Amino acid sequence: MAVLTAVLAVAPVAGQARATAPLAVTPPAPATGRWHEASLDEYRTHLTALSALVDACAKGRDTKTCDPLLVGPDDRVPLGAGPNAERRLIRFGWLRVLFSKAEDKDEPAPKPAIGAKGTASEGSTQPAQRTTSELLQDAKARLAHDLAETEGAKAATAAHPQERDMMKQVLAGRDFRGLEEPTARDSALEKFGNWLNRLFESAAKLQSRSVWIGRVIVWGFILAVCVGLIWGLMQLERRWRIRLVPESVGPAPGAASARDWQLWLEDARRTAEAGQWREATHFVYWAAISRLESRRLWPPDRARTPREYLALVPPEDPRRTGLATLTGSFERIWYGGRAAGELDYRKAADLAEGLIARTGTTVIGGGSAR
Repeated sequence: MAVLTAVLAVAPVAGQARATAPLAVTPPAPATGRWHEASLDEYRTHLTALSALVDACAKGRDTKTCDPLLVGPDDRVPLGAGPNAERRLIRFGWLRVLFSKAEDKDEPAPKPAIGAKGTASEGSTQPAQRTTSELLQDAKARLAHDLAETEGAKAATAAHPQERDMMKQVLAGRDFRGLEEPTARDSALEKFGNWLNRLFESAAKLQSRSVWIGRVIVWGFILAVCVGLIWGLMQLERRWRIRLVPESVGPAPGAASARDWQLWLEDARRTAEAGQWREATHFVYWAAISRLESRRLWPPDRARTPREYLALVPPEDPRRTGLATLTGSFERIWYGGRAAGELDYRKAADLAEGLIARTGTTVIGGGSAR
C-alpha cells in the first residue's frame, strides 16, 4: 500500500512536468528500408529536421537526444525536374556515427609533451584532435550547406526554360543550319558498332581462357567481312557494267532493240488477226525485250537466250516478276512446241503491256484479236 500511495502521489507531478515541457522537433521516422525515395521538398524537410536534431544533441549529449535512429533512412533524391529524372543516393551514415559518439562527454585534450627544459617538445607533429562538440558544429554547417545547394538547384531548374530559348536561338544561326537529328540509319549503325565492340570484348575474354577460340572468332569475322565486301563489289560492278551503256552506242545488228518495239507489237497484232497465236506470242515477247533493251537495262547482244535476259534483271527490280512469267510462257510455246491459243496470246500481251508501261511509255492498244 505504501508503494502504491507513493506512485499515485508522483503521477500528477510528472503529468504537469510533461505539460509544461517545450515541444521538441519531430525527428524523421526510423529507417524501414535501405533508403527512402524522397522528392526534393521532402529532402529539404529532412535536412531541416536533422539540423534541429544536431542542435538538440549538442545541448543534451545523452542517449535520448543523440540516438542514431533519429537520423532516419538515407534519401534518394532526383537530380532534375522530370518524372524520369536520374536519382542520387544521399547517405547519412556519417551523422549516425557522430550521434553514437556524441552520447559521451568530450574528453579533455591531452597535454603536450614537456621537454627537459620545461618547454613543449618540438618533435611532436600530431595535429590536435577535434572534440565531438566541434564535430557537431561542423555537421550543422554541412547540413546548412546541403540545404543551400538544394535551393540553388531549384533556382537553376526554374531558369531552365530561358536556357532552352537561348539554345534555340543559337541553333537557329547560320552555323547550325545544316544540323539534323540522328536518323534511324544512324541509330542502327550505332547499335551495330556497339554490338561489334561487345563481340570483340567477348572474344578477348575467351582468348584469355582459350587462345584458339578467340582467334577463330576474330579471324572468322574478318573472313566473313572480306567475303561480303568482295561479293558486294562484284554485284555493283555487274550492275554498273550492265546499266551504264553509252548513249552513242547503238544496238548491235540482229539484236532485239535493233528493231523498234512498236514494230514488234504491230507484227503481233497482224498475226493475231490471222489466228496465228504461236507467232503472235513470239512477237509480243520480243516487243517487251526490245523495249527493255532500248531503255539500257542491259547491253544489246543478239546471241543472248531468254533465260539470260531474265538473269540480267536485278532481283529487286519490279519488272522481274512479269518478265519471268512472260519468258516461261514464251519458252513453252515457242521452244516446247505446246499449242497456243487466243487466251495464251492475251495473257502474253497483257504482261508485255505491263512491262512496257513501267518504262514510262503508254502502250498502244491491248493486242486483242478481231
